Amino acid sequence: MKKARRILLVTLLVLVVLFAVGVTATIGWRPFIGPKARPLTSRQFERTPQRLERGRYLFLGIAGCAFCHSPHDANQTGNPIVAGQEGTGRDMGAEGFPGRVVAPNLTPDPQTGLGSWSDDAIARAIREGVRMDGRALFPIMQYQNFRHMSDEDVASIVVFMRSLPAVHHGLPRTEIVFPVKYLIRSVPQPITAPVDGPDPNDVIQRGKYLVTIGSCNACHTPQLRGQKIAGLEYGGGFTLKENGMSATAANISPDATGISYYDETLFKQALRSGHVGARSLSPIMPYEVYSKLTDDDLKAMFAYVRTLKPVKHRVDNAIPATYCKLCRQMHGGGDQN
Repeated sequence: MKKARRILLVTLLVLVVLFAVGVTATIGWRPFIGPKARPLTSRQFERTPQRLERGRYLFLGIAGCAFCHSPHDANQTGNPIVAGQEGTGRDMGAEGFPGRVVAPNLTPDPQTGLGSWSDDAIARAIREGVRMDGRALFPIMQYQNFRHMSDEDVASIVVFMRSLPAVHHGLPRTEIVFPVKYLIRSVPQPITAPVDGPDPNDVIQRGKYLVTIGSCNACHTPQLRGQKIAGLEYGGGFTLKENGMSATAANISPDATGISYYDETLFKQALRSGHVGARSLSPIMPYEVYSKLTDDDLKAMFAYVRTLKPVKHRVDNAIPATYCKLCRQMHGGGDQN
């Protein structure tokens, strides 16, 4: 009997060790102990006219805060944001998510918005993906791109958010299903050093900065099981579905199957109007956001996009979806790759 008990204890010990080694070598311990998070500070961002103006430009424009965190009018052409509801939050209602994803109310309402959050808590959520209560944000919130946002720009966004009218708009909580709700705890990474913006005189670097915080890669790079496919960066093929609409993101690399035929004028027209010549882009593409950008910023983005690695990958929403062996998904023109 004692021998059997010893064998059982040794077997259990071996299983525990194997489990520990397996977890360490694969998903790590973050799914069990929670996301990495730096302690919050008491810092407050000085409210200046310059920050208010810059924050408005980023919030309504390239960062896409208003686009994701506002209700849209699906009955209007272009699916525009409902006037006066900027930043009040919405249920994303998108298909393919592992659960219910809700973009919360960002206004200073103390009950349903961010009125009880500190400046640093908001900044940490934007760039590091951790809520004030320590929970990890679902990474449809592009904090992996926003972590490259400069300290001054994140301060400006917070200042502008504080200026929004407080709107009482209760929404359900985001609820991610098992096991994804635990796996996303591994995504946030603390920012512990200053983050500078690009040299304003370096057009390519400024364009890269804007394309990064604009999270263009998030839609224009195909994914498998939530992971971007290496080698197909900006090559299109990722299908988005929202509120009954469906569209596959285009190849925006400078390959012949991408947008090599674009010039600066056509690029600006597409991003501002949602039209490429006579062809209309899906309103899932947030051209409402890009229509607010300055000529200089759009020119810088185009200059950077022209430096991307060409990716041969035909994507065409105008023809029926077929299987693509490159991205292993269904999209228009898939069988031509």
